[in-house]
Amino acid sequence: MKIGKRKLVKFLSWKSKHLTNHQFILILCAIIGIVSGIMAVFIKKFTLLIQHILQNGLVASYHRAFYFFFPTIGFLIVFFIIKYLIKKRPEPGIPYTLYAISRLKGLIPPKQMYASLITAPFTVGFGGSAGLEGPMVISGASFSSYISKLFHINQSERMLLIACACSATMAAMFKAPVAAIVFAIEVFSLDLTLLSLLPLMASSLLAVLTSYFFLGNEILMPINLDGEFTLSDVPYYVLLGGLTGLISIYFCTAYQRIISYFEEIDSYLKRLFFGGLMLGLVIFFIPPLYGEGFEVMNTLISGNPKDVLQNAFNWEVEGAWSIIVLMMGLVLFKVVAMATTVGAGGVGGVFSPALFTGGILGNLFARIANQLEIFGHSVPLASFTLVAMAGLVAGVLHAPLTAIFLIAELTGGYTLFIPLMIVASVSFALSKYYIKHSLYTKRLALEGNLITHDKDQKVLTLMDIESVIEKNLIPVTAQMTLGELIDNAVIKSNRNVFPVVHPSTKILEGLILLDNIRTIMFKHEFYEIVKVKDVMQSPPDIIRLEKDKMADIMNKFQKTNAWNLPVVKEGVYVGFISKSKLLTAYRKNLIYFST
Repeated sequence: MKIGKRKLVKFLSWKSKHLTNHQFILILCAIIGIVSGIMAVFIKKFTLLIQHILQNGLVASYHRAFYFFFPTIGFLIVFFIIKYLIKKRPEPGIPYTLYAISRLKGLIPPKQMYASLITAPFTVGFGGSAGLEGPMVISGASFSSYISKLFHINQSERMLLIACACSATMAAMFKAPVAAIVFAIEVFSLDLTLLSLLPLMASSLLAVLTSYFFLGNEILMPINLDGEFTLSDVPYYVLLGGLTGLISIYFCTAYQRIISYFEEIDSYLKRLFFGGLMLGLVIFFIPPLYGEGFEVMNTLISGNPKDVLQNAFNWEVEGAWSIIVLMMGLVLFKVVAMATTVGAGGVGGVFSPALFTGGILGNLFARIANQLEIFGHSVPLASFTLVAMAGLVAGVLHAPLTAIFLIAELTGGYTLFIPLMIVASVSFALSKYYIKHSLYTKRLALEGNLITHDKDQKVLTLMDIESVIEKNLIPVTAQMTLGELIDNAVIKSNRNVFPVVHPSTKILEGLILLDNIRTIMFKHEFYEIVKVKDVMQSPPDIIRLEKDKMADIMNKFQKTNAWNLPVVKEGVYVGFISKSKLLTAYRKNLIYFST
């Protein structure tokens, strides 16, 4: 350990002499890009290996009844890995990364580097209907956090390294580096400067090259567009945008309700078995919901829906309307399967399920449009399938730019750029109107831990409450006489406010202001007669350390017009926060985050 520390000190000394800080950060971003790319390749290939063994082995060779048991087995494996190996359940990928940026100054526990890498493949490989993007992101972000701590990187540069990891993992997953950079900026709402683009591009590019090195030209969704954009298709795209917006609202609402239902089950094992059996039942009847579903989307895009739907619901697929009805089932049940996976204890994300739901919905919409020919002509199936994917990503994740650039890169050009803008914009506007926060940010927003593009809110969120608490005020007790108050507090302090606390429990009972005693403080005849309890007053408001966020504190000062407010933790007096110190700290942070 000492040798390792000695080598690190020598390296840091060498670095300070031979490298500028910007050069060193660029090197770290390159390393993060390669490592994140390797992580993405590992988690994807490991998951595919498990799926191949189970689906092409047991199911294909024996009986599809195995579908019923796979999810429960997968959840049990995850349970034992967490209990005996990791010792702690992996945090949800992107929401926890946002939380770490908001409240932990970008410091993520090192365990997150491998926790999701191990558990997510068993979840999805055994049929969990969730995505791998979230686990990839938290693994890469944790590695970035570890590197920044190892080399004593400051907070702002640590945020940049985390953004590089997020963009690198997404770039390696989809081989779409531009969309990955947009994703890091849009979803994590980081104020990155033009100088930050070079590290982001370096990490994304190296992650993509790493993906190509291990996977070759293999891509998630090989695309062959069956038509180009025409002006006559605009009404269809507007309708599709509205439909994807409505399904996005359904997607988010259903997910939250199912997750809340599972959270009410007090026993982890009860959630595991109940969720596993429910998911197994869904997959048994609807095998296309097994895993991420990219193969299903590829089959639909290639125009072979019967290959996907033949065994779904145990129905025979005959005719266009049979296909349409079955695809409606996939749209409605995908979010149920995904939420059940996460609620039961599986590890996975929502990005792939959003793409899957959008792809099915777009294909379904195009088939209905071609059957009815509402506007007098047919539409291309593949184009609408892809554009609707962007619509769901924009609506569910509130990331319209990521959605547009992702599909544009997957299609190898900007043929669908105008349709993508139409559908993503309409879907995002409709979803945002009814659902203020995305699935990534809703819980954080409710807890007051969300960083947004609003710089004021960002500064408030990142401010440390402890740093503005003043603890040099002299507490007094209610039973003190006026004389004791003056001798023990007033003449020893340069403050004009004194907290009144219980002598043993230190519970805050009230305040004494100099204004309360100014008229009698020099009249000795009152020194033994008047007690603190006779002249103390209730505080205009109280700051509760265990509950209030910085934005709440600002609101309390604004509402009360007070210059000082007491701080308590579970009722026990801690100190005071003054408006002047709070505003000074706010100005310093605003300057820091603006430069």
